[in-house]
Amino acid sequence: MRVLVAPDKFAGTLTAVQAAAAIARGWSRHAPDDVLDLAPMADGGPGFVDVLHASLGGELLALSVHGPAGGRVPASLLLVDGVAYVESAQACGLHLADGTDPLDRTTRGVGELLLHARDAGARTVVVGLGGSATSDGGAGLLAALGATADVPLDAGPRALAGVGRVDLSAARAAVAGLELVAATDVDNPLTGLFGAARTYGPQKGIAEEELVAVDVALEQLAAACDRRTSLEPGAGAAGGLGFALLLLGARREPGIGLVAAAVDLAARARRADLVLTGEGAFDFSSRAGKVPYGVAEVAGEQLRPCVALAGRVLVGSREMRALGIESAYSVAEAYGEERALGRPADALADLAQRVARSWSTG
Repeated sequence: MRVLVAPDKFAGTLTAVQAAAAIARGWSRHAPDDVLDLAPMADGGPGFVDVLHASLGGELLALSVHGPAGGRVPASLLLVDGVAYVESAQACGLHLADGTDPLDRTTRGVGELLLHARDAGARTVVVGLGGSATSDGGAGLLAALGATADVPLDAGPRALAGVGRVDLSAARAAVAGLELVAATDVDNPLTGLFGAARTYGPQKGIAEEELVAVDVALEQLAAACDRRTSLEPGAGAAGGLGFALLLLGARREPGIGLVAAAVDLAARARRADLVLTGEGAFDFSSRAGKVPYGVAEVAGEQLRPCVALAGRVLVGSREMRALGIESAYSVAEAYGEERALGRPADALADLAQRVARSWSTG
């Protein structure tokens, strides 16, 4: 029996690469003769570069850029046949926030990643968007590329208040000749009820009473740059990084679709008898461009059953099947929250062994 193992990260506990390895280890205990094809996945958020490196190979360059609080942080750039893959979370991710005020965080480091990619000889730069700690509309990115304004662009959304003039000419010149791709799993606009601040600000630590002020500042940034672009799907991704990339001429692609194409997921699913996927919390929001839904969609197109292994399963059987998943199994339900969080790889491996008893024909 051939089994394709294509999970996302288990946020806070396992990377997608680690999750795939744990599932394979547990499955092989019960069905050692099954052929396992490991295809760790990502949707553009944390783990994007590592997942692509694991599948595509290429040259991984170690870099240093400015983090969301201004200090230097390590980052990496994957270069494969003239295409550079970078991950915004490495420059402005939530794990780098370090208790700083969310109104002062910047995306400057993401712009520096673009410059590194250009200088490394890339012709195309794919930017994975997701997991950011920032809400500055990508102003910091634009500043790193040379954009100027009548307010500081690289000091967070607080500093954007009252912005009336932005000159993007130097930023556009800095990336002239580069094909830019924004890989994102969300289609929110920059501002408004479903914009970057109101939708994602709270999870980044922005107090409820500050959300309106941040949204107004982003509206002012949009008016000074291009309001029409701010309304495009994906402009609100990663706190507005999508907006900045769209201003620079980027095209938007769903992150899961881009990764699936890069790792040739459809062909690999066609060769499999069963597809396994998973993530930390499997819920109905998984339909919004998340890995399990994307993997299940590919499996369905190839007429292959898809099963999910997750830290927690928060949907019923009807919703599960609406997402294209035949069955979903929970680590926490099987072994308890303490073990699921304390020894995540071992717990996931044990769950995979249990699932193999039901699904392997070996």
